[in-house]
Amino acid sequence: MASKGAGMSFSRKSYRLTSDAEKSRVTGIVHEKLLNDYLHRIFSSADHASTTATSRKPLNFQNLPEHLDQLLRVDDEEEESQGQVEGRLGPSTVVLDHTGGFEGLLLVDDDLLGVIGHSNFGTIRSTTCVYKGKWVYEVLISSQGLMQIGWCTINCRFNQEEGVGDTHNSYAYDGNRVRKWNVTTTNYGKEGQLLEKESSEWQLQGQPTILLTLAHIFHRFAPLLRKVYLVEAVLMSFLLGIVEGGTPAQAQSMVHQVLDLLWLFMEDYEVQDCLKQSMMSLLRLYRFSPIVPDLGLQIRYLQLTIAILSHEKSRKFLLSNVLFDVLRSVVFFYIKSPLRVEEAGLQELIPTTWWPHHSGREGKESKEVKDETSEERLRRRAYERGCQRLKKRIEVVEELQVQILKLLLNNKDDNGGEASRYIFLTKFRKFLQENASSRGNMPMLCPPEYMVCFLHRLISALRYYWDEYKASNPRASFSEEAYIPPQVFYNGKVDYFDLQRLGGLLSHLRKTLKDDLASKANILIDPLELQAATMDDLDEDEEPAPAAAQRPMQALAVGGALPLPRPGWLSSPTLGRANRFLSTAAVSLMTPRRPLSTSEKVKVRTLSAEQRTREDIEGSHWNEGLLLGRPPEEPEQPLTENSLLEVLDGAIMMYNLSVHQQLGKMVGVSDDVNEYAMALRDTEDKLRRCPKRRKDILAELTKSQKVFSEKLDHLSRRLAWVHATVYSQEKMQDIYWLLRVCLRTIEHGDRTGPLFAFMPEFYLSVAINSYSALKNYFGPVHSMEELTGYEETLTRLAAILAKHFADTRIVGTDIRDSLMQALASYVCYPNSLRAVERIPEEQRIAMVRSLLAPYEQRPWAQTNWILVRLWRGCGFGYRYTRLPHLLKTKPEDANLPSLQKPCPSTLLQQHMADLLREGPDVAPSFLNSVLNQLNWAFSEFIGMIQEIQQAAERLERNFVDSRQLKVCATCFDLSVSLLRVLEMTITLVPEIFLDWARPTSEMLLRRLAQLLNQVLNRVTAERNLFDRVVTLRLPGLESVDHYPILVAVTGILVRLLVHGPASGIERATSVLLADPCFQLRSICYLLGQSEPPTPGTALSAPDRKHFSLQSYTDYISVEELAQVEQMLAHLTTASAQAAAASLPTSEEDLCPICYAHPISAVFQPCGHKSCKACINQHLMNNKDCFFCKATIVSVEDWDKAANASATSSAA
Repeated sequence: MASKGAGMSFSRKSYRLTSDAEKSRVTGIVHEKLLNDYLHRIFSSADHASTTATSRKPLNFQNLPEHLDQLLRVDDEEEESQGQVEGRLGPSTVVLDHTGGFEGLLLVDDDLLGVIGHSNFGTIRSTTCVYKGKWVYEVLISSQGLMQIGWCTINCRFNQEEGVGDTHNSYAYDGNRVRKWNVTTTNYGKEGQLLEKESSEWQLQGQPTILLTLAHIFHRFAPLLRKVYLVEAVLMSFLLGIVEGGTPAQAQSMVHQVLDLLWLFMEDYEVQDCLKQSMMSLLRLYRFSPIVPDLGLQIRYLQLTIAILSHEKSRKFLLSNVLFDVLRSVVFFYIKSPLRVEEAGLQELIPTTWWPHHSGREGKESKEVKDETSEERLRRRAYERGCQRLKKRIEVVEELQVQILKLLLNNKDDNGGEASRYIFLTKFRKFLQENASSRGNMPMLCPPEYMVCFLHRLISALRYYWDEYKASNPRASFSEEAYIPPQVFYNGKVDYFDLQRLGGLLSHLRKTLKDDLASKANILIDPLELQAATMDDLDEDEEPAPAAAQRPMQALAVGGALPLPRPGWLSSPTLGRANRFLSTAAVSLMTPRRPLSTSEKVKVRTLSAEQRTREDIEGSHWNEGLLLGRPPEEPEQPLTENSLLEVLDGAIMMYNLSVHQQLGKMVGVSDDVNEYAMALRDTEDKLRRCPKRRKDILAELTKSQKVFSEKLDHLSRRLAWVHATVYSQEKMQDIYWLLRVCLRTIEHGDRTGPLFAFMPEFYLSVAINSYSALKNYFGPVHSMEELTGYEETLTRLAAILAKHFADTRIVGTDIRDSLMQALASYVCYPNSLRAVERIPEEQRIAMVRSLLAPYEQRPWAQTNWILVRLWRGCGFGYRYTRLPHLLKTKPEDANLPSLQKPCPSTLLQQHMADLLREGPDVAPSFLNSVLNQLNWAFSEFIGMIQEIQQAAERLERNFVDSRQLKVCATCFDLSVSLLRVLEMTITLVPEIFLDWARPTSEMLLRRLAQLLNQVLNRVTAERNLFDRVVTLRLPGLESVDHYPILVAVTGILVRLLVHGPASGIERATSVLLADPCFQLRSICYLLGQSEPPTPGTALSAPDRKHFSLQSYTDYISVEELAQVEQMLAHLTTASAQAAAASLPTSEEDLCPICYAHPISAVFQPCGHKSCKACINQHLMNNKDCFFCKATIVSVEDWDKAANASATSSAA
């Protein structure tokens, strides 16, 4: 075996120890005295001088074992007596009592040596009792916070509130609070200090004498190196001394020599146990060591980890058996936050603190740098310099972590076995599967904060190897152009566990898209195997491998038949049934560039993650590995090595599992800084306003100011740490790169047509969430606009959202909702809205067409919200960001999409107008659904506020369910947004309602007038139900007010009665006045008038106690008020004329459905009658008779006078 850097070669056979039978044959020319002195120097003892003097025989390799026995001899009686110590009861090995000695929800390790608590105050005992003497115990605490550890008697009874130390018969110590407990508490102990040992230095010369000596050493030493305590206390101290004693290259060479000797002189199982214990010890040291200012402890442990993993044989063993199987190697890539600022020396590193006076997130008013005072500018620059110093120190640790991953991703070390990268791929996929299956469960296998750091280091190592491959293969792509080819999602070479696909279940996709797979990817499926796989999905029992192997299978290929046996691994329990089917339920994959001839028989192996080899992943001259089944849309030249594609796919999956959630969680530190900064400013303002004579108030305000300042000092330094480790510019680039990878992957997958349905849902989720993270989480620190290709990326994401939010290939309810919500949020911000406007025109029109589809049979609230955002800023009194009555209250989050400034899109409005004019059915079906939903939403709202009002008026103590209040407010908001969509439609395409040459215009106008009158009557009545509920100002009903709904109704009326053509105004007026619910008083209410004014008189000033549009001068322009006055004057005159010309109608002639209009239509063939408006509205949704449920064939006009004359003439 060769030892890199040592320049020598060792052989186990050359330096093995001789047996007793061979000792007589050992010969050689060795200077007896020199060998004696040498061995005594190596194996010296405290009484070395007396031993040398009394020894009658020189020491050599033949009698060395007896000499070592004498040195290591232990008094058996003493050892035996030590094992029988009085005062102790219980097993020799102390473990946790998991049978009955616990309280609370606890998760105990399999070896009963570790426990994780999942309740407020859990307690657990061990299995040992002591009753005499003095005893010590050792406990390793791997979390922070309050924790009491101590002794208790068997009589102690614990509960969720009281644990050890809280009862009379127990005693405990809390190192976090440095206090001891026995019912009461007192101060005790002191904080621990780190004690460093002196580093040792060791050199090795490859001489036979030394190696023979080492053979004797390891003969005794090997069993000891399997002991956990000795490995941690002796071997790790020795190796760390090597790391401290020289440069990284020298330390690495020396550690390699040690590892070479371990593998040379020890049995494999002994070396493996030693390496396992060494890595576990390193992991504990790295994880639990305190954060010192220069991060020296973490650097030492990582350097030793790199030195061990750079040894090829050790690395492969650890990668195969330890790193992902025994311990959480992900911990090595985590940089923990310091528990206390003082612990990490941040006060010295960042002596000057600073915090932003205004948040910089989009949607909030930010303070420009030029408005800073000179003092603030100096503080900010000093703070930024301190942050840069901290960042550089952290980057040293991050670079070491990246080096570890580069070692694990090495694919050049396949001498005599599998390369490290392919071992890593197998373990990494299993790691992802375990964490994907535990989502939603309480115990997380890998905490999200570890995942974040692991992802960033993995991306750095991945891009390094990607670009390295590009340098040696010019036809490959740079990492900036990376994406996952679409065939990876349907060829079964990568295991996606039970993760959902865009098109639904995997078995369903394979069954319904088998023809597309055959034509586009040359994947042909045997119908018998397809049926068998479908039955597997229905059967819960796993099919045994022998039975599967006995079944014949025919795989067809273009140009000839390739009979292949069904592989037994299809029944492997590691794969789900659906994925087993995907992975080849009798699938033959072939390169589609040319057909296979009969003589070219290719045996395609599609294996599980554990069975794959390098050839299965990277491919060979006859097979494309992971890229089998390439569709014609994909280029022939390779992107990069196939193994790197799988690593990239895993990185994207990892972001979806928990990284995005953790990025959002860490923003809380920045929010805390903003809240304390606001509190400090408020306190300082109060200090300036407080009279000097109020000494008591001044003292309290000064005390509060000091508390806020100290807290801000602490939080600003902690925020610097978070920005350096989580939200730095480099981390933002990583997330941006993932976003662009997902966008390119979705675009390439979309080109495959129906096969796009095979893509896992998490690709779309990561594209949406990563953009959200860049905009909302990194935004306060770094601007997304500074990223390369920012505008292009926004446009590409806009195109994806616009195309796929209504894509029929996507069937999952959750992902469709996510796409809809993402598009709704996208149109709320000016930059992203302009990106939507930049996508190709045909895509914009298709998006608007989907938005104008009827609302029935689909989620319509988000669709309506999108249309409202496109209109906001153009409607009547619709230029507000927050409602007038909510201005004095603080918003929960000013960055919410609903609180952004209006940014209407006239381009998309024009597309909407063109589509509504396009066909005879588009506008009627859309508007009918809008009117139906408005009727439902407002009716539900009125019904709910009736219940709320009744509950509020009861004398007994009662509470209104907060969920009911929330639903009530939602119905109100939906009513307002639907009214705004109607306002937009009337403004853009007024002829839909006013051009009665259209068959549905009159019906739509009558329905609109009916709904508007109902809303006005309910909202404008004095001291009615709506007025009383608004006056209550219940929590949860903050958005319910007169202004938003009345200005929406006013906008519709103004468009109909003021801005329309003369003929349209006349028709709208007649329909509005003809509705029996019309009351002129409701129109007067808009201007604060109780009664309509006398013609020719000026409007009186509104009563301040009553609602009036004239009171909202900041929200409604003078021109808009003039239009309302013009509308009121017009309706006053028209209503007076209509009242004079109206004729009484008998009850028999009224429509039996609405009792508002005369009968004007008869149904055929049943002969029932109603007014035209009612039957036309009924036929929009139902073709059966309103009365007898017979199918209506036709509707004919009916005139009572004409019908009566026809009857008399017939008589």
